Amino acid sequence: MALDWIKKILPRSLMWRAILILVIPIIFVQVIVVLVFVDRLFQDVSEQMTSNTSLQLNHVLSAVDAAPDMPTALQAVGQLAKPFALTATFLPTALPSQSDRRYFYDVSGKHVTRTLHDKITQLQAVDLMQSGGIVHVFVKTEHGPLKLSFSRRRVSAANPHQVLVAMALASLLMTSISFLFLKNQVRPITRLARASDAFGKGQRVDFHPQGATEVWAAGRAFLSMKARIERQIEQRTLMLSGVSHDMRTPLTRMKLSLSILDESPETELMKQDVSDMETMLHEFLEFAKGDNDENMADVSIRELVDGITLNHKRSGHDIELDFEGVSDINAPLACRKLAVQRAIENLVANAERYGNLVRLTVRQRRRHVDFVVEDDGPGIPPDRFEEALRPFSRLDAARNLNKGGNSGLGLAIAADIARTHGGALDLATSVRLGGLKATLHIPR
Repeated sequence: MALDWIKKILPRSLMWRAILILVIPIIFVQVIVVLVFVDRLFQDVSEQMTSNTSLQLNHVLSAVDAAPDMPTALQAVGQLAKPFALTATFLPTALPSQSDRRYFYDVSGKHVTRTLHDKITQLQAVDLMQSGGIVHVFVKTEHGPLKLSFSRRRVSAANPHQVLVAMALASLLMTSISFLFLKNQVRPITRLARASDAFGKGQRVDFHPQGATEVWAAGRAFLSMKARIERQIEQRTLMLSGVSHDMRTPLTRMKLSLSILDESPETELMKQDVSDMETMLHEFLEFAKGDNDENMADVSIRELVDGITLNHKRSGHDIELDFEGVSDINAPLACRKLAVQRAIENLVANAERYGNLVRLTVRQRRRHVDFVVEDDGPGIPPDRFEEALRPFSRLDAARNLNKGGNSGLGLAIAADIARTHGGALDLATSVRLGGLKATLHIPR
């Protein structure tokens, strides 16, 4: 559980993880060095300086206690105060109950106070909270309470923080240099990831391997893989195009021969078979060609669906069109217009083939637009959804086979178009109509 919590707060990008790996040891070392430095500097140096000052203070106190009366004590203090850079003041009344005073962040003050108490037996209290860096020491003498004041610089280092600031600035400088270096090293990986993602979506992005040896090798491997895949796609397209072209010639002859024959139930069935074969050949070509030749462009949502609904209404099919969460029906959607229209038409045609009622719902999300096609047909069992998206897959046992030919490519083409846009095609059972529900996700 602890590891899961740590994983959630860790950055996800490679660059920031590398920065974290670099910065954490630096901070850890800095903290240890600072703690050791502060302890040694503030304790040893402060104790040594305070001990030297305590000798002078004890000398002044000895002279005051040795004086027979107050005037003599004042004279002794006056003679010693100036050479020792002290200010001595006899207080008119007895010292009240007073405790040592210092700021909570005054690390050296703790050592100064402790050393003064250890070295001066007559010490009552030490005040380190006076402005101007002055230390007030209250002591008891034979002639009454005495306040001794001197500069704080005599008992502790003047500017110990300068070393800490220098260390922090040096660490910041080295971290900045490391950040720039890591950014330069991660950039080729980012470009490789962007090129791979664009290639998966059918986009063309110029990419040249750069960076360290390992990254350069990964880039070269990607280019080799990309070239092999493009050759395979080209060969598949040429093969299917050639086969489809060669098959259209005998189909055309069959159509001509059937057209001059007398009308009969047998000839009508043969004409239907020839029409189904032409439809299958067209789907083969569409699947083989893909949508890589079309460029991305901004298309309004209305422009995508209006043409589809109008065409199907002209052919005698009525489609229920609904918009959910669409604030602006003319909002632009970056996509390949013809490809997305082909995917939606395939879903609608598939619904019309197996159902009587077809509903097309457009849902606008924050990051994508969903085109949902539902029908009231027999649907597909949930355990066969994945199989239905495979090319040339026919689930005629669950669907109606008597409503035209089926090449098994309609859903596969729609799924492929969704993937090339960075989206997906999801299948489910329609709650409203009871048949199949196909949702085409297109990122915005």
